[in-house]
Amino acid sequence: MSFAALGLSEEIVRAVTERGYTEPTPIQAQAIPVVLSGHDLLAGAQTGTGKTAGFTLPILQRLSATAKPTTAKAPIRALILAPTRELAAQIEESVREYGKYLKLHSMMMFGGVNINPQIQKLRGRVDILVATPGRLLDHVQQRTVDLSHIEILVLDEADRMLDMGFIRDIKKILALLPKQRQNLLFSATFSAEIKLLADGLLNKPALVEVARQNATAELITQRVYPVDRERKRELLTHLIKEHNWHQVLVFTRTKHGANRLAEQLGKDGIPALAIHGNKSQAARTRALAEFKSGELQVLVATDIAARGIDIIELPHVVNYELPNVPEDYVHRIGRTGRAGSEGEASSLVCIDERKLLNDIERLTRSEVPVVQVPGFEPDPRIKAEPILNGQNRGQGGRGQGRGQSAPRAGGGQPRSGTGGKPAGGHGAGRGAAPVLHRSGGRGR
Repeated sequence: MSFAALGLSEEIVRAVTERGYTEPTPIQAQAIPVVLSGHDLLAGAQTGTGKTAGFTLPILQRLSATAKPTTAKAPIRALILAPTRELAAQIEESVREYGKYLKLHSMMMFGGVNINPQIQKLRGRVDILVATPGRLLDHVQQRTVDLSHIEILVLDEADRMLDMGFIRDIKKILALLPKQRQNLLFSATFSAEIKLLADGLLNKPALVEVARQNATAELITQRVYPVDRERKRELLTHLIKEHNWHQVLVFTRTKHGANRLAEQLGKDGIPALAIHGNKSQAARTRALAEFKSGELQVLVATDIAARGIDIIELPHVVNYELPNVPEDYVHRIGRTGRAGSEGEASSLVCIDERKLLNDIERLTRSEVPVVQVPGFEPDPRIKAEPILNGQNRGQGGRGQGRGQSAPRAGGGQPRSGTGGKPAGGHGAGRGAAPVLHRSGGRGR
């Protein structure tokens, strides 16, 4: 099937072809006709499935068919809400690229930057607005944006927006929109909260799902590397240098941990920068640009900052620390293996993270192969330790340092609290747990 066969104009098809795409992905093939028909849509799609084009292309088609002359001051007709600055920037870039031969205008707005240039741009023509909820409400409060003519609303990565606590902001925004409009909701997972939001937002929606919920991409080779908590940074450096890895996206659980790891990798001779919510937008944009171009070898990121990182053929994702929430593992490794390209997802797993690994394997219904690197075998004398407030008591040895995050231990340990003092030696502590092994030397 071609893009033209879906009902898209010659101008849009030409722009899509120039970006190297000739056939629609499954989510695009299913979502585009629904959006063009004017129906509401509830779409379940993992990252890397082409979902952004699944809604931007038909929106461009619908708006261009009834566009007013470019000289007229036209109202904002489409609103796309995204959870992070990076994702908003990525979406708006797609709108511009796919709409390059159309007489439509778009802009993005997000926090962390001066609001005045955004106010200035809103005085001109804006047909499609891509925004993060918080900054959009800033403009609403200052009366610099008019949402009373919105025809199409998109909530992208709705599950992440709920995770980040945006539900109140979303409800405030919905109250400002016309009741007669088309609504499109995209989510990687369909939790109870997402279903509740969809029930209140969507009117007889078409349902599109292109992958089993919480499935991991088939083109991603996954590996677990068992290692002691204090030797993670040493093992990461070894893997990067031994295998000559380039464009490596590394996940930590805290901002402090991302900063410290990037600094330590730099001392090991590996160019690395950290990206997280405390970084200025200019610093985040610069780091991302250097990483995309290949100039920067390693980008260390927290989960929220990594949303919206869209790099074609990103070869390596590393979980320096497993996430507390198993679904986040799926989102993390979904940054590689995109658009038909192969990728590798490596997880450095210490004894504290055994339960988290089990939770991930239970969610994805697959067992991640274990690879033991000679010289980095875990010390069987080390006991599992709880992770309190993102900090492991034994953290602070070689490579991780105080404040570096790690997942909470199994056995129902709390997720919050006050971390204790770093333990000496190998960080032995309370709560014995077996070393990460599986049968036949690798089985459980």
